[in-house]
Amino acid sequence: MKAEPLENPQAHPSRPSQQVVRQAIHWLLRLRNHASAPTLRRQCDLWRAAHPEHELAWQRVQSLHSELSANLRAVPGAHIALDTLENSAQRLGRRQALKLLSGVVLVGGAAWLGKDLGWQTWNADFATATGERRGFQLPDGTRLELNTHSAADLDFSAEQRLITLVRGEIMLTCHRDPGRPLRVQSRHGLFEGLEGRFVVRQDSDCTRLSVTSGSVAIRSHPGSNGAPIQVTAGQSYRVTSSTATLSPSLDMDADAWVDGLIVTRNMRLQDFLNEVGRYRQGYLKCAAAIADLRLSGVFRLEDTDKLLAILPRTLAVRIRYRTRWWVTVERLA
Repeated sequence: MKAEPLENPQAHPSRPSQQVVRQAIHWLLRLRNHASAPTLRRQCDLWRAAHPEHELAWQRVQSLHSELSANLRAVPGAHIALDTLENSAQRLGRRQALKLLSGVVLVGGAAWLGKDLGWQTWNADFATATGERRGFQLPDGTRLELNTHSAADLDFSAEQRLITLVRGEIMLTCHRDPGRPLRVQSRHGLFEGLEGRFVVRQDSDCTRLSVTSGSVAIRSHPGSNGAPIQVTAGQSYRVTSSTATLSPSLDMDADAWVDGLIVTRNMRLQDFLNEVGRYRQGYLKCAAAIADLRLSGVFRLEDTDKLLAILPRTLAVRIRYRTRWWVTVERLA
């Protein structure tokens, strides 16, 4: 579902109130209990459209519910507890169900789920679960795409267009807005795009910028001495806490994930598995002896198990499943 973010964030709180969040949870429960009721769906749509704060709360509740479900179902046996929770919520009255779901949110933030979800995800304006990709149309016409396990905040006003990358990876397709350039803030720098298409990926140790069309300025980063760096179409930069360096030719297409693909060119097997691992739960590695094997090709992301099953067709390897969540790639004997 696409969302229309806030056209004037200063006209109301940047975070939805607790009351509005609980209303969003209430609508979510009602729709889950009566999925085939078109009248109820229309009523929910009207509630969402009544105020930007309603839509913001709805998107956050949807994002949290999606990731909560994905993470719980990734744990062996946890699906039983989750199904019990969902079935119990359906049988409870409105007040009890709200209390139950709110309790799940609070407990999830304090337990092991909190490590993966984090309150940053709950507070973020836009977020995706592991393996999920979502697109949004922003008020100025900019297209925002979020890759797997990503989150971003939006701060648009008459004076600025600012997106803060909380985690993960985004792609932006933006248009020129005189006097109000589009800026992306990551932990490692500030990136400014006037017009074009570019990808920003925030890893633990660096932020990677890849420009597909147009140009982007690396406006500031530690060690830049205030001098912006112009990045043109076809170029990629790696920005750390102290440097910004031009990357050599990439071994994968930086924006292919938007189309649900990984496109590689002579990529190391271990690096490839690291990429695939971003879209699935659990452990995915290969033996050190075959980490440097190379592969090229186009791989679809919608089913990572099917993707892995393709590897033995091109490499002398086998896929070993200890469990669904513990997978290793080994040399074929």
